[in-house]
Amino acid sequence: MKIVLIGAGSAQFGYGMLGDVFQTEALRGCEIALVDINGAALAEVHRNALDFVEAKGLDYRVTATTDRGQALPGADYVLISIEVGDRFALWDIDWKTPLQFGVRQVYGENGGPGGIFHALRITPPILAIVEDVTHHCPNAVVFNYSNPMTAITTSVNRRYPGFPFVGMCHEVASLERYLPAILRTPVENLRYRAAGLNHFSVLLEATYVDSGLDAYPEILKRAPAFFERELAYSDVWDYVRRTGVVPDTEGATDRLALGRDESSRPWSDRGLFREILETYRLLPITVDSHLGEYISWAHDVADLRGILDFYDFYRFAMRERAWSEIKLRVQDRAVRVIEGLLGESDHEEHALNIANDGYLPFLPKDIAVEVPAVISRSGIRGVPFPDYPKGFAALLRSYAGVYDLTAEAILTGKKEYVLQAVLACPVVHTYRGMAEMVDTMIDEQREWVGYLT
Repeated sequence: MKIVLIGAGSAQFGYGMLGDVFQTEALRGCEIALVDINGAALAEVHRNALDFVEAKGLDYRVTATTDRGQALPGADYVLISIEVGDRFALWDIDWKTPLQFGVRQVYGENGGPGGIFHALRITPPILAIVEDVTHHCPNAVVFNYSNPMTAITTSVNRRYPGFPFVGMCHEVASLERYLPAILRTPVENLRYRAAGLNHFSVLLEATYVDSGLDAYPEILKRAPAFFERELAYSDVWDYVRRTGVVPDTEGATDRLALGRDESSRPWSDRGLFREILETYRLLPITVDSHLGEYISWAHDVADLRGILDFYDFYRFAMRERAWSEIKLRVQDRAVRVIEGLLGESDHEEHALNIANDGYLPFLPKDIAVEVPAVISRSGIRGVPFPDYPKGFAALLRSYAGVYDLTAEAILTGKKEYVLQAVLACPVVHTYRGMAEMVDTMIDEQREWVGYLT
């Protein structure tokens, strides 16, 4: 068995995945090939991995190279987590340049004009990786962690139809944190499903295992009070600014440890979240910063200060936190998917980004969707939702055309599709200046999007 980690010089990804693999009995004795273009960062991760294997007496072979062509031959699984350029400098351009041209996008990472340009930058390098995989290890399964998840997965599916390319996102894990607290029952007593587009998904089903009863009525009843009290990124960022310490927490509930003022604004980070819950009677799986990138009226109701706090906290945490420890714990779902593909478990994963083979019938087949999937030795089978709620389905349909045109721009290199994707975007409410905005953003990012003509 051979697993290739591309982008392993990122300590967060490299150490996290190594800890997952080292803990998994089904992968015992495999070769792990680490790949990154940053030789110094890669060497540090490799050295620490070798020391860890020796100290723990583990049966693994860990190699490292900056040349993925050397690492890929014989690979069974390839995991990708990459970025291009200065992540936050480019993110600032994605977010702020459209604002200067009158586009009220609330964030700019995965949706809106900013998300379009993020996709235009990062998808071509991922397509090049997949091209190498088809040459060196054509039977390998590829897992992608890079964003914008839907645009990348859609583009890969169109270039390589039928290729086993799976998008992995951690947002669905929020349900594992929130639902037990809302319903006051262990997560083991809950069966739930969510579906939609990446970062644009809602809880669809929830039942109690012990009684078989529908848990959704209780969720709708209790969720408002829970989220009025729940610690949010605004609280965490206030703590970081006061102390200079990044807590090891995400959506933490220990308010005393962070010194939260009980007069903090309710529903912080979740103004749009609240409106979806109240208007559509559906629980979103992510907060305003992500959800708001896709909805035309999001800017009117989203917690804009909370989104800024989230961005500042995230940027600070990514730059300041030292990721230097390998932990023996399975925390990533890719390893569980691999275990399922190797065995006969037929277990269900909560969310995978895969080609829409009728799973969400109201969306085009060639747009990647995020759905639960059953994993077994025979492969990955998405769970269909023929009765998806019509109101939220309408919101998803309104963004599908943006992904369609973004993928066409990436695959053809035609700038006209970029402008058309911008004009199709629900968060764009003006025509004047959009062509100039597209030209400006291309000029600002020409090193990565110079293929557009």
